[in-house]
Amino acid sequence: MANVPQDLRYTEQHEYLKPAGEEGVYFVGITDYAQGELGDVVFVELPSAGASFDAMASFGTIEAVKAVSDLYCPVSGEVVEANGALDANPAAVNSDPYGEGWMIKLRVSNPADVDGLMDAAAYEKLIG
Repeated sequence: MANVPQDLRYTEQHEYLKPAGEEGVYFVGITDYAQGELGDVVFVELPSAGASFDAMASFGTIEAVKAVSDLYCPVSGEVVEANGALDANPAAVNSDPYGEGWMIKLRVSNPADVDGLMDAAAYEKLIG
């Protein structure tokens, strides 16, 4: 059974938003369920700080042994930081998706949009 932290927000595309300890800024990554479906992650392509994305726009790609998938921005915002550690260790997405495996830190354009994402109970229902 996939690990679904209760305090995060989720998308139907299996990205999560996790508060980054700064108002309006969130970590974005893929869920434990998603990394399990992908298999061993071998490469992650991320945007540079300062890039802006609309909600559900592709902000990068993740390459695993089985497939290459787009990464989708859960809400609109500006990238504050990309996780450069994933260049050397993309497998952190598999081993610690909610910790070391985060992908970008996003300053959300409209904080109210976060409330429109799924809570843990809704996400658990989605993934069965």
